[in-house]
Amino acid sequence: TQSRSSAASDVYKRQEYISLFIDEKLRKGLKGASEEETERTLDKVMMLFRFIQEKDVFEKYYKQHLAKRLLLGRSVSDDAERGMIAKLKTECGYQFTSKLEGMFTDMKTSSDMMDSFKTWVTNMDAKDPLGGIDLNVSVLTTGFWPTQSSANCILPAEVAKCCEIFKNFYLKDRNGRRLTWQTNMGTAELRAFFAKKHELNVSTYQMCILLLFNSSPNMSYKEILSTTGIPIPDLKRNLLTLSSPKYRILLRSNEQDKDIAEEDVFKFNDKFRSKLFRVKILAVVQKETVKQRNVTQQKIDEDRKHQIEAAIVRVMKARKKMEHSNLIAEVTKQLQSRFRPNPIIIKKRIESLIEREYLERSKADRKMYQYLA
Repeated sequence: TQSRSSAASDVYKRQEYISLFIDEKLRKGLKGASEEETERTLDKVMMLFRFIQEKDVFEKYYKQHLAKRLLLGRSVSDDAERGMIAKLKTECGYQFTSKLEGMFTDMKTSSDMMDSFKTWVTNMDAKDPLGGIDLNVSVLTTGFWPTQSSANCILPAEVAKCCEIFKNFYLKDRNGRRLTWQTNMGTAELRAFFAKKHELNVSTYQMCILLLFNSSPNMSYKEILSTTGIPIPDLKRNLLTLSSPKYRILLRSNEQDKDIAEEDVFKFNDKFRSKLFRVKILAVVQKETVKQRNVTQQKIDEDRKHQIEAAIVRVMKARKKMEHSNLIAEVTKQLQSRFRPNPIIIKKRIESLIEREYLERSKADRKMYQYLA
């Protein structure tokens, strides 16, 4: 079992590294490249892609990396992004890229929606209802994006008020819809006053942390945790970034320790200096941990179960009757463009469908299955 788990982990790493390579190219590697050079690079990537058997694993990572590029505005160009998706579509079909294309549609719809929202706010009775905050919301369709259900945090009061105003605008013509804020995917621009004024480009989590220091020059780790509600791994990672020697926006009481400790106290560094007016603060990048990789693997395994069952039902609905080995072969053929299903897993899904009365075994031949309408 350990050997099989290690082999699966290696497969996942390979797909992640290929997606990371494409991510690097589409973020900065193709900057200034001509159309012909871009096309050549994408064609080389596709040659590599054709050797991948577990394409659904690649899709999972590609979706995560594409989401960051779109939401953070880091794509080298929309044309290059769409060119890559068109190549994936040609190679794997519409089903493979439908969610990726949905992400682009969401970004365009959100841009148009923000124009309407700003007009709506201007016509409100209250003077400057957003309190000087320039709110920009991307409304993401559940299922298209790699969202998290437990990624929320406690937003500062002034930001939470703006979010509530947007929610009222969004829901007034959309009955039955529900908005869930994905604070782990957002960014913010803050005006910060040190010896000189600077504009800090930060994540939503970093914004929540830094705004606490408007009311107090010192904050303990425990106070920050209880006030913001940021998940502990994310809180530690962002505090580590803000107090790192590269930025030192915050000073940490125990800077010798590599990791953030619960006893740490943080102080706003009013002596911060930078040659740049706009300072982009990038969170410490962490490779996917074993635990995160296992979660990814479980999600993919769960998705595969549904896809295998859907393929079995499709085949049996068309054929009505089929022998076991022929059904295994046909299901494998239908799914091999996305992944190579294990015959043992297919057999388990057949058993599950029999239990739920989608199929039954023939009384004359136990290796023959019949479709139940």
